[in-house]
Amino acid sequence: MNVASQRAGWSRLPLRAAAFVVLTCATILGVSGWREWAARDAVLRGAETEMANVARSLTQHAEDSLDLLDSGVVGVVSRLEMDGTDPATIVKLRNLLEVRKKAMERVHSLAIIDDKGNWLTAPGTIASTLSDDAFFRHHQLSTKRDAYVGHPVKSLLDGEWVVTLSRRFNKTDGSFGGVVLATISSRYLSHFYQQFEIGRNSSVTLMYGDGMIIARNPSNDTFVGRSVGDTPLFRDASLQRAGGAYHFKSPLDGAERVSFFKRSSRYPLVLLATVDKEELLAPWKAAAISRMLYVLALVMLIAVIGAVLVRQLQRGQRMAAALVEKEAHFRLLAEGSSDMVTRIGLDERLRYVSPSSIRVVGWRANQLIGTPALAGVNPEDLPHVQAVVDAMKRGETEEARVTYRNAHGKTNEVWLESTMRVTRKGNGSVEGVVAISRDITEQKKLETRLETLAIEDSLTGLANRRRFDERLKEEWARAYRDRSSLALLMIDVDHFKAYNDEYGHPAGDACLRVVAKIIAAEMQRAGDLAARYGGEEFAMLLPNTDAAGCARIGEHIRRAIREAGLVHTSNHESGCVTASFGGAACRPAFERTAGVGLLVEAADRALYAAKEAGRDRLVMAGEVTHLMPKVSGL
Repeated sequence: MNVASQRAGWSRLPLRAAAFVVLTCATILGVSGWREWAARDAVLRGAETEMANVARSLTQHAEDSLDLLDSGVVGVVSRLEMDGTDPATIVKLRNLLEVRKKAMERVHSLAIIDDKGNWLTAPGTIASTLSDDAFFRHHQLSTKRDAYVGHPVKSLLDGEWVVTLSRRFNKTDGSFGGVVLATISSRYLSHFYQQFEIGRNSSVTLMYGDGMIIARNPSNDTFVGRSVGDTPLFRDASLQRAGGAYHFKSPLDGAERVSFFKRSSRYPLVLLATVDKEELLAPWKAAAISRMLYVLALVMLIAVIGAVLVRQLQRGQRMAAALVEKEAHFRLLAEGSSDMVTRIGLDERLRYVSPSSIRVVGWRANQLIGTPALAGVNPEDLPHVQAVVDAMKRGETEEARVTYRNAHGKTNEVWLESTMRVTRKGNGSVEGVVAISRDITEQKKLETRLETLAIEDSLTGLANRRRFDERLKEEWARAYRDRSSLALLMIDVDHFKAYNDEYGHPAGDACLRVVAKIIAAEMQRAGDLAARYGGEEFAMLLPNTDAAGCARIGEHIRRAIREAGLVHTSNHESGCVTASFGGAACRPAFERTAGVGLLVEAADRALYAAKEAGRDRLVMAGEVTHLMPKVSGL
């Protein structure tokens, strides 16, 4: 009976082996298909992340551009409400608007419109009035003083598509006095978007809140002014959020697109960054076909081996040897990975190192096995990495990812990103840690470069306007907490337009670099900040400095600029390059109703007074406390 049962078992063994082979092939195909689909999803998610970064950056650019326009508009409104709209004031403001327009590339036009819709400042003669325009009617009917961003329209000046930002100004009796209007050209925005290389058939579109296209790259002239308000992006309730991924078929060119949209939190703007889905997936598709062909070849090999196994079950030893050889072959393929794979014991020594270690850290595997796993970690990063390894050895963490600097056998140092996972014995106790490490040095260099570009002015090397605004808020808050003084110098190069016209823009750039170097030399303390505020205008932030100290530093810089001896024949007063200075100081802790805007405004007014008084001089606005009423009880 036992012999019969044994023979029956042997007779069913080929069937069981065949079923096992079929199941194995199906599993390999299924897992491979799933991995390819996961890789496809990863490509799409990566594109969504890239589009998200582009959308956020360009939305910030659009908001910054409108903020820049609004800062100029606010200044003009303030002057109009103080000085009125008499011809002399209008002439001065027209000249000021022309200077600002030329100094800022993104500004298309700046204009003042009276309460009847007539142009007070405009190049040439424009017969039509603006009394029927949406922005004019908005300010005429609404007493609100907020900035109003309107739909894209064609400019009456040159027929170019522009987006408008306007503010109302009042007469002395509080009634409607007119509108100050600033515009940004759609063409400028489209040209700016060309800098972002995100794909051969990609697109960036800036739209108004209701779907009207403000600017697009590419084909801006074809699509600007067209409405896409009937698309799901503006109709689907689930998409009416601040931002998110969005897959759709473009109504403009019919292409399937992967995109990310971002709605501005401060203006009625929506930015959509897209990439062609077919173009995006083309490299994945080619690689997937290649990999699947390899998998099919592998499956066919397994099927052939399975058929041989079914026919030659009695030759178990040979088959076992073939399996061992096959296992070694797969191990060899695994060790060919570009990432370095290591196994760390509980004594924190390396038990296994893959051959790719020579590429990643510059040492061969046999040089590393048996050495301390953390020996090459930078001392500054070692405590964090050590804490992660200790937690994994105690079983508190199953998986972790750390980024750190590590010594390299051929170069000085590399950045590594290691994904570590705990390995356990059969009884569940911790056996060690497996780490997969890859070199991310180039990525770190790129991140550092991008961080520098985000806060530094490329011409002068000083902080840019964005960095200045951030630091001004930080120093204001610090001065408030410490109950200390905060001073600001606004510096403007005298007759700089005439200097550019006479000597050319390269000489003008060189002049600005010399002035910036002189200003930077006065940053004696770690907290001092010199920035290029815009065009030929600079700003210097001086924490823990009162009005007297601010005046002393400003006067020193003024003399240094004059003594630099840069020839400027159009500056008839001195014959050389000079600058005008406006200074202001305050103690935020005693001015709780004030804000950073008041300090900037006070310094700016002082600068204007210095230029009105003949230039090449410093005018202090005095303490901000004289410009703002005290908080009751302080």
